[in-house]
Amino acid sequence: QVQLVESGGGLVQAGGSLRLSCAVSGSIPKINAMGWYRQAPGKQRVLVAAITPGGSTKYADSVKGRFTISRDGAKNTVYLQMNSLNPEDTAVYYCYANAGHNEFYYWGQGTQVTVSS
Repeated sequence: QVQLVESGGGLVQAGGSLRLSCAVSGSIPKINAMGWYRQAPGKQRVLVAAITPGGSTKYADSVKGRFTISRDGAKNTVYLQMNSLNPEDTAVYYCYANAGHNEFYYWGQGTQVTVSS
């Protein structure tokens, strides 16, 4: 059974940093991309950052220059380094893996990030 296990969320003051990790447990064939979405209270889930097996990355405009996504292929783990955090970054962050021709989505359980002003 495939699981995406997240860690690294928490409470931080504005201007601070956090690093999220997402480890894949089990085997996912033909990953197209992995990354992170986030969902703030009362808002839709939105893409934050994504990375392909080849290392191509994509970021939401709101996090460009502050967040960095990376991957360790050997460990099947994706990381999200978040710097210069502000209260608008407060949300539940969900790791995902998109795989196969039908682009099936696997999801992590979510990790809370809270940024205090």
